[in-house]
Amino acid sequence: MIGPGALLVAFDRAVAELALFAAVVILLGGVDDVLMDLVWWRVRRREPNRADLPAAPPLPLAVFVPAWDEQHVIGAMLRATLTRYDHPDYRLYVGCYPNDPGTLDAVAEVASHDARVRRVVVTHDGPTTKADCLNQLWRALVSDDVDSGRVTAAIVLHDAEDVVDPAELRVFDDHLRDAALVQLPVVPLIDARRRLVSGHYADEFAESHRRDLAVRSALEAAVPLAGVGCAIRRDALERLEAGGGAPFEPHSLTEDYELGLRVASLGLRARFVRWRDSGGRRLIATRAYFPDTIDTAVRQKARWVTGIALSGWDRTGWGARAHAAEYWMRMRDRRGLLAVAALVAAYLALVGWGISSLAHAVTRSEAAAVGPGLRVLLMLNTGLLCWRLSARALHTAAEHGWREGCWSLPRALVANYIAMLAARRALVRYVATLLGAAPLWDKTAHRFPEQLPDVS
Repeated sequence: MIGPGALLVAFDRAVAELALFAAVVILLGGVDDVLMDLVWWRVRRREPNRADLPAAPPLPLAVFVPAWDEQHVIGAMLRATLTRYDHPDYRLYVGCYPNDPGTLDAVAEVASHDARVRRVVVTHDGPTTKADCLNQLWRALVSDDVDSGRVTAAIVLHDAEDVVDPAELRVFDDHLRDAALVQLPVVPLIDARRRLVSGHYADEFAESHRRDLAVRSALEAAVPLAGVGCAIRRDALERLEAGGGAPFEPHSLTEDYELGLRVASLGLRARFVRWRDSGGRRLIATRAYFPDTIDTAVRQKARWVTGIALSGWDRTGWGARAHAAEYWMRMRDRRGLLAVAALVAAYLALVGWGISSLAHAVTRSEAAAVGPGLRVLLMLNTGLLCWRLSARALHTAAEHGWREGCWSLPRALVANYIAMLAARRALVRYVATLLGAAPLWDKTAHRFPEQLPDVS
């Protein structure tokens, strides 16, 4: 029979193994992030003002807005978009489902007052996937262009809760001349009443859309789309359609991410653009409220993890092996589940150390010593953690002010908690798809600002 002392020794060893696994994985991730910081520091450039660049002739553009169960926001979003856009030649294509009468009526009401709004009714009931809705919008646009003789130059993507920037279509005009794909920054709006959850999106996007996408663009790696605030040239979509039967992957939960990778596989140029208005103050970006509760944030992030780190990996692979930057970036995209496993192990090790310390105090036995290797790893990880939290706070402060930069520190714990729950949900959903379940549009309720962000 095994005595209490032997059980405690075995428990101590198990805790040490958990801690070692977590420390090694976290160290690798921390070094990876430091390398990204250093590359960003080298490639970053002063953000040019619109006034610094020549104005390009306007291109005929179409803005796609897929909508399922969006009756509460789509009307306000369309009216605001029509009012805010500074561009002479665009149309709004809104995809609706026949079994969603609220959204159908809201879009029809706006379309009845403005011919630039085109309501497209999907041929089957929803929800399906966003990509399926986008493909129906694409077919409607192609048909309309044939009937009217108009040749739409590019497609702009937005969601039903987005606050568009007045200058974004002008920016696309300038960059679509020599780039097939252009992505603008996305800036999540922070709800002060639910600052911890809604704000953690602001922290993550401040880092990814100020650092990560800028590095990807500079290194000429594929630029994954955010699904909003982005434009794709028509000829690129036609080539994707010719190669796969549809420009948007209908079975993907993250068709926007995959679209950027698929465009890169064609050898076409993609670009991430951070411009400010003519006064150099306002960042030209898409702004929107993101989920502000734990449950809705977990649902959204589970979809991202499933589409990017699991199902998307199956379809897109690793890209051109000869392109080291591309391999690096896709590895970063897919390391999320391993990072979550390390987080879980780290938290379990912390709890285990607490239980072990209490057990040793009760039995008056000597606690197991931390090995020198693990001690070095923990010291290195502490330094990297301080670096990472400081860097994220600086990125958040640059986008949202110093107060939100300070809030990013406690929000890191919230982000970890959401990431762990999302990973569990993503694995369940992924296994379901492997067993034959159809991917569905697992959307959350959206919210449109009552007071729009200032554009003066």
